[in-house]
Amino acid sequence: MRWYLEVLRKYAVFEGRAHRTEFWMFVLVNLIISAVLTVVDIIIGTDGDYGGLLSGLYGLAVLVPSLAVGARRLHDIGRGGWWQLLALIPLIGIIVLIVWWARDGDRSPNEWGRNPWEAPQPV
Repeated sequence: MRWYLEVLRKYAVFEGRAHRTEFWMFVLVNLIISAVLTVVDIIIGTDGDYGGLLSGLYGLAVLVPSLAVGARRLHDIGRGGWWQLLALIPLIGIIVLIVWWARDGDRSPNEWGRNPWEAPQPV
């Protein structure tokens, strides 16, 4: 839950890097919350043809943080956040993104900052 809250604290931060743990824990918690809200929508009758009310509102609320953590994750492997647009290519695009998001990040600093696992440098 710590990683999920960390991503929400960085709501619209598209700069910097995010390591795999931060990204995938956010994805996991996000999926669990979405599934629970979908079940609640079905139980209380707010589900419809295009999804449920509660799960839809939640999806809108986490859209920006999801894009931001996805961009920071791509930065960690040395790619720009705009590569997320690959998701618009049916099937192939999301497969490529999942492979990239699963890769180990650059161990050394890159153009988007230092390795997120390194201790912060004293100022």
